[in-house]
Amino acid sequence: MLIQNTSSSLADTLRHRRQKLASLINFPAILWSGSSNPRNFPANRFPFRASSNFLYFAGLPLQNAVMRLEGGKLELFIDDPQPGSALWHGEMPTREEIAQKMGADGARPMAELELWVENAATIAVQDAATWTQQSQLLNRWVLPQNPPQGIDLELTKAIASLRLVHDEEALIELRKAAAVSVEAHIAGMAATPNARREAEVRAAMEGVIIAHNMTTAYNSIVTVHGEVLHNEQYHHYLQPGDLLLADVGAETGMGWAADITRTWPVSGKFSSTQRDIYNVVLAAHDACIAKIYPGVEYREIHLLAANVIAEGLVDLGILQGNPQDLVEIDAHALFFPHGIGHLLGLDVHDMEDLGDLAGYEEGRKRSDRFGLGYLRLNRPLRPGMLVTIEPGFYQVPAILNDPQLRSKYQNVVNWERLSEFSDVRGIRIEDDVLVTETGSEVLTAALPNHANTIEDLVGC
Repeated sequence: MLIQNTSSSLADTLRHRRQKLASLINFPAILWSGSSNPRNFPANRFPFRASSNFLYFAGLPLQNAVMRLEGGKLELFIDDPQPGSALWHGEMPTREEIAQKMGADGARPMAELELWVENAATIAVQDAATWTQQSQLLNRWVLPQNPPQGIDLELTKAIASLRLVHDEEALIELRKAAAVSVEAHIAGMAATPNARREAEVRAAMEGVIIAHNMTTAYNSIVTVHGEVLHNEQYHHYLQPGDLLLADVGAETGMGWAADITRTWPVSGKFSSTQRDIYNVVLAAHDACIAKIYPGVEYREIHLLAANVIAEGLVDLGILQGNPQDLVEIDAHALFFPHGIGHLLGLDVHDMEDLGDLAGYEEGRKRSDRFGLGYLRLNRPLRPGMLVTIEPGFYQVPAILNDPQLRSKYQNVVNWERLSEFSDVRGIRIEDDVLVTETGSEVLTAALPNHANTIEDLVGC
């Protein structure tokens, strides 16, 4: 466990975050960092990622650590390294050294934690070993799949309210992640002419991220089958006429994420049909970003994308009818089934471990509409929020060949015209957009998204 130098400004920010939490709750909170999991045998372990709620207040990616927060004070619980660990891992910092780095008010061994849990709230961590420990020590079920209750719910709401809006230290990290992600996408486009398979483009992109001592914020999507929304297969060969969809984002050592998608032609040139659909998606992307202001409902941003896509598909002869009417009956969702985006921060889908509690304004719940059911964010935008804007067009066989959907929309889809666009499996264009006091700032704007510029970057 290497501990990077913690700047005085970061230490001040961490203390400020803890004080803000103290102003929202009147009971102690205990947050676990989580533990790494073995891969087949104990010494071979999966990469560790600390719980984001722990990271937000600790600023250090500690393993097997717990913090107790009360009145703005932090008590750290972590064991000193085992005597033999230096042989395998090098010299490790002591408990007191770690506590000093993070500005803790005290440091204790893990064995003492059981003396400090009375009347404390917590949030479930994802790994089974940790939430088992949480449940045992707190003498109640603390499970990721269970909605929080009582003081756990109060704590969850308080932390979500803080993490919804990013402070300056968070934005420094988010900009770093965005810049490296932009560089990775440019490298992927440049690697495409000499690549045989998707995996080679993925390697070029992730190589940039690794070279900056970062990791991927999620499993990279680099695929010629863009109609599979979270495709994590990389074995397909690149063929002339294919579109390559790359959804790849970096995560900084402090845990902050970026999330970018670009779609480009393997051959270096869009076909006329590919360009037509690409421009429809880009028009939706640009219209949505132009409408991002404080106070605007994110749901309305999603519906704007739906309307622009519906209008574009009507113009192309794929859909038939009035665009607004088509959106009302969710015809656009045949080709744009997901939401326009999500929160972005310490996780790529930030705070979705809390279910819809963070993404949905209190009192709102998920729609059962075909075109709204996958909306991940439904609340008014506020300065300091970071969201993704990622409209798309997909020809998903499971949707387009579904007998019920086929019957419902038989009179609004020109299936013969649609068949002329068979070389468009999936297109998505995604950027990371910060809500400012006066509008928005695209943190990933350095990566071009216009068709001509994309072709130039591929450079076949």
